[in-house]
Amino acid sequence: MGRQKPVIVQVSDTGKLQPQAKEFEEAVLGALMLEKDAYYRVCEMLKPESFYEKSHQLIYLAIIELAIDQRPIDMLTVTAQLLKSGKLEDAGGPSYITHLVSKISSSAHLEYHTKEVVNKFLARELIRYSGTIQGKAFDETTDIEELMQEAEGELFQLSQRNIRSEAIQINTIIKDAVALISNAASQKEGITGLKSGFTGLDNITSGWQKSDLIIIAARPAMGKTAFVLSMAKNMAVNFDIPVAIFSLEMSSIQLVNRLIVNVTEISGEKIKSGRLEEYEWKQLDEKLTALNDVKIFVDETPGLTVTELRTKARRLVREHDIQCLFIDYLQLMNASGMKFGNSREQEVSFISRSLKGLAKELNIPVIVLSQLNRKLEDRQGEGKRPHLADLRESGAIEQDADIVCFIHRPEVFKMFEDSKGNSMIGVAEIIVAKHRNGATGDVRLHFRSELAKFMNMDEVMPVREYTSKASAKDGDTPEPITPAFGDSVSEYDDNSEKPF
Repeated sequence: MGRQKPVIVQVSDTGKLQPQAKEFEEAVLGALMLEKDAYYRVCEMLKPESFYEKSHQLIYLAIIELAIDQRPIDMLTVTAQLLKSGKLEDAGGPSYITHLVSKISSSAHLEYHTKEVVNKFLARELIRYSGTIQGKAFDETTDIEELMQEAEGELFQLSQRNIRSEAIQINTIIKDAVALISNAASQKEGITGLKSGFTGLDNITSGWQKSDLIIIAARPAMGKTAFVLSMAKNMAVNFDIPVAIFSLEMSSIQLVNRLIVNVTEISGEKIKSGRLEEYEWKQLDEKLTALNDVKIFVDETPGLTVTELRTKARRLVREHDIQCLFIDYLQLMNASGMKFGNSREQEVSFISRSLKGLAKELNIPVIVLSQLNRKLEDRQGEGKRPHLADLRESGAIEQDADIVCFIHRPEVFKMFEDSKGNSMIGVAEIIVAKHRNGATGDVRLHFRSELAKFMNMDEVMPVREYTSKASAKDGDTPEPITPAFGDSVSEYDDNSEKPF
């Protein structure tokens, strides 16, 4: 017979016993070895480190190994597995395995017992994290900002371990699904989500849907920020939808100035210099009334972390009923406090997954701007149209996103006509390249570069005549391309990653 498991009492630095639930741990292990398939009821919740007793960790690890090999899990097979790995005596011996099973008559309360074990583990982890942070806080050489981000990261990872969603029978969801169908039927345009204000885009997407992660990507100078501001203005002003914009590079005053340009239709250069004609001052006063009490919230935190975003977004939704989040842009976010070594790709993948999780948690669309690789500029002709493979730094962005849209302005690449001879000057193509729950396609919008404003093609005519490449006389050239307001030539260089 094997020896009885020794009793080990661990004391924390505070002089108090570590949180533990020895009897619950014994009950869980006994139930797992008593009834077939009991392991699969709790395997998502339990990890070996969830157990306080070292012997219990070894026993549960043996159970995992049996499950992986699809072998039966019972008192005999667990004992044999421990013997095979040379851990039987450390686990308390055969007599202790028998003792665990004899204490339990059924697995009826397995889930409850498991939850108690997991809660004690989380309490121990919190104590460990807080002790580590406390020690670093006493160190005079510690950078407090970095320490705070590290603490946020550790707590975020810990909270993620305790997130668990139960599968439910579909009949409980059918009523909600029917309600959505009825709501869609009552909408004349067939729009079931939030309207962007761009008719063609809304027809493809049926509006931005709750819990969706939408990626809007382009190379610099294509007008990413202008597109987001035009859309945010449409949603907040035209449809009274509360929105929030997280701008990681531009200050809030810069962002608001561009919004003023968009709404008043006074050129950005004039707004920047303040040299307005008398009629323009009147135009400014009159059109700015549209922004009175409009529900657009701006956050300009630079280097925003995932955990900071999560905290801020929750508060905005709770306090201001925000229905859509815009983030400008993904590559400027970071996951401080997380450990990725030197792998930026892994960090971006984590950020992408976290943004999708945030959209699901808050049940609102999250619209994120992203950069594209520069390699597309080396392609010729129509090859400069962006593809999913051009998404920068991580393939996880494409996988996590429900919708991926690209902004493509051919004139930036000196392409002034499409294949049918139509002028592409002042034209922006919104390419819906991925749509998890619907169709893909292209939408053409009119882009007013002097106003950094995107509009439906049928809303207004261009404010000035353009000379197309086809109709130019000998020696003439098309009118020079004007980048989006605030853009500069340097934005074509990857060393200057402007979000617009």
